[in-house]
This record gives sequence, C-alpha cells and structure tokens, in this order.
Amino acid sequence: MKTDTQTQGGRNVVVVGTQWGDEGKGKVVDWLTEGAQGVVRFQGGHNAGHTLVIKGRKTALQLVPSGIMRDDVACYIGNGVVVDPTHLLGEIKRLEAIGVEVRSRLFISESCPLILPVHVELDRAREAARETSGIGKIGTTGKGIGPAYEDKVARRALRVQDLKHPQRFAAKLDELLAHHHQALQHLGGSGLEAGPMFDHAMEVAEQLRPMMADVGLRLQRAHLAGANILFEGAQGTLLDIDHGTYPFVTSSNCVAGNAAAGAGVGPGMLHHILGITKAYTTRVGGGPFPTELPIDVPGTIGHHLSTVGQERGTVTGRARRCGWLDIAALKRAAIINGLSGLCITKLDVLDGLKEIKVCVGYRLNGQEVDVLPLDADDIVACEPVFETLPGWSGSSFGLTEWAQLPANARAYLEHVQSLLGVPIDMVSTGPDRVHTILLRHPYKH
Repeated sequence: MKTDTQTQGGRNVVVVGTQWGDEGKGKVVDWLTEGAQGVVRFQGGHNAGHTLVIKGRKTALQLVPSGIMRDDVACYIGNGVVVDPTHLLGEIKRLEAIGVEVRSRLFISESCPLILPVHVELDRAREAARETSGIGKIGTTGKGIGPAYEDKVARRALRVQDLKHPQRFAAKLDELLAHHHQALQHLGGSGLEAGPMFDHAMEVAEQLRPMMADVGLRLQRAHLAGANILFEGAQGTLLDIDHGTYPFVTSSNCVAGNAAAGAGVGPGMLHHILGITKAYTTRVGGGPFPTELPIDVPGTIGHHLSTVGQERGTVTGRARRCGWLDIAALKRAAIINGLSGLCITKLDVLDGLKEIKVCVGYRLNGQEVDVLPLDADDIVACEPVFETLPGWSGSSFGLTEWAQLPANARAYLEHVQSLLGVPIDMVSTGPDRVHTILLRHPYKH
C-alpha cells in the first residue's frame, strides 16, 4: 500500500519571499491559484500587504489569502497567523463591495491568536519610546503584531476559539489587560477599558463564527481528495524572527518550513518551494542592507529603482530602500527554505539601465564570504563585491515568452540562476496577472 503523501492526493506549493519582503508574492500566488483549489496563509498578520492587478484593477490584501480573487477557490487563515478581527471584517467588506464572495470560501483557524487594541497600543508606544531614547525604531507597522505573538508564546493570548465563549473571553481579557497595564503606563500609552473591548469582540464574534474552522483537518482532507493547495507566505526570509537580520525582523517565521506548523499539516504535504525574488533588492524599515543605493537624487540608479519600481509599502506607504540584487543574501534564503525554483519579479524595472550590478559576496574583516552572515552587526560591516553585467535598451514590460526578452535580459537571468544554483520557474514582467513568463510550472512538472 502506498503511503507517500504526494501520491495519495494533490500537489502542494509553498510561496515564500527570499528577500526582505515586497517581492511580489501576491501576484504570483494569484497567478498560480489557477492550478489550485485552496490557498492558505500560515504566518504574520495584517502587517503583510499583497497587491494584485487583474485586468487593470488594483486590489490590496492583507489578511485574506490572495486566492480569494479566483472564483471557487477555498481560502484558509492558518493557526500561525495573528488576526485582528476588526481589520479582517473590514477587509472582507471591502472585497464584498467590489463583488467578491468571501464568507462562504474563507475558513479561519480557531487557534489563531487575536490582535486586540492593547497590542496596537503597546506596539506604537514601544516604537515611540525607542525613538525617544535614541535606541532607534525597529520599524514595525504599529499594528500590534509583535505584542500579539509575545502573548501567544507566553500562553496568555486570546484566540479565535475564545470568541465562542463569552465568559471565558471576559476572564482572559481581564487577566491580559492587568498584565499589560503597568507596561503601558511606563511607556506613556493610554489606558484601555475591558468593557468596551469585550462588547466589540462579541459583536465581531457573531460575524466570524460561521468562518471558524479546523483548518489543518480541512486542508488534509482536501489534499487527500486531490486538491492542489498553495501555501502563501508573507514578509520575506530575511525578516524571519530566527533567520533574519535580528533584531530588525518581523515577529514570525516567514520561511517555508513554517508552512506546515502554521497551517496545521505535516511537512510531507509541502512538495515544491517557490522563492519569489525581485530582480533587484528592497527593504522597508531599519536594519542592515549591504547593496543599498541612495534613492533621493534624480538621475541615480537608486532613484530609478525607487520611482520606476513605485517602491512604497502596501501597508505603510513608506518609501522602500533600494539596492542591487544580492546573491549572497539569496544563498542564505536558498539554504533556509530548500528552494525548488525561483520566480523573478519586476524585471521590467531594470529596462533602460546601461549596466547592472550583482553582489556575489562580501569582504568582512579582511576575508571574502559568499553567504550572508548570521549576525546583523557583521552584515553592517560587510563590503559588497560586485560583478557588472551589460544592461538592455529594449522593453521587457508585459512580455509572456522567454524568447521575446532582450538578449541581455536573458543573460542577466541566466547568470543569476547559475550563481544561485536554483532554476528559474517564472519571470514576472509587469503587475498584471498576465504579465508572466512561464518556464516550469510548479504544479505540473
């Protein structure tokens, strides 16, 4: 009797960002969902922003999986996600306003920790205190993500399942607010009352109850029935709480291995790991960035990447820092995720540059290294080592065939593939779902 998970059911793909987020995962997930019957978010919260452009219409998603834009695709929010229920309902209503059916297709794990107003207050007060003290802000989105994960790990979090039990919710809420009261006072945050917070939570509970589910069980049964599942990562590998440029990281594990734990399934269900990689590099917020270029001076490469790439955060609107592609950083991401293939995005932003640089390693303390160091202070001290490739004058925007690309654009991609040792499955040449070159389909090879 065959027992291999893949032979028993559908084929499953994990989509992860290989850089500091903002790689274009939402568009790729939307494109791949044509071959999937379910999409699941497995970590992060509404600090993630996935922008989709479909037939010229732009839609920004934060908590709802990107597969919601495809009819008849089931969408799941796994236990690894922290959920702000007020934001989630607002996002659902915005989607419904443009004619997207959500509630019958969205399933929320009962084990998801809740983000409450106290978490938002703590997050913002801490960032303000760091700035005032001169330590420097981490650069969080101020949406309560970190404090909510802290309460989860400390085993005092309220979870989605608590919304079904008013008395239990009220008791746990009182304990939570009592725990955080002194810290909020010390940080100068405002006081929060349990009564209004409880009343609002119970109103929200009535709307969320029909969508509450045992997500892990549903995913397992769907898979065994032959469904293809897409695991949608948020943020990027170099923002991972364990493997990123700590402490300038997010509060969850963004890597492929967490797709299993954050969705409630076994790792044997993860068949293909697709790493989404921008053709250059960007970063939002603080932290080391070896290949960073100045973005404020017109006529410079950094300004070109920033303006042509429209590099502003989907969630915060903050300008993204920009720099050349960093192969040494990508090697770290390849190791951590066990990448099966790459999708290179925003290639068209490089159109028109006379030459393009690629960081192939660093000089650190008199030695040459070819993989991103683990210590953020070491990364700050890294001097990038570049190779220079010829640019191209032709346009790659909107192309859908490999042969249509300018010759030097193909040479650039082939060189990246060779340096990293991971095959390129897809190339994104614009924001719309049709602006895609397919070399190897993650669901069909």
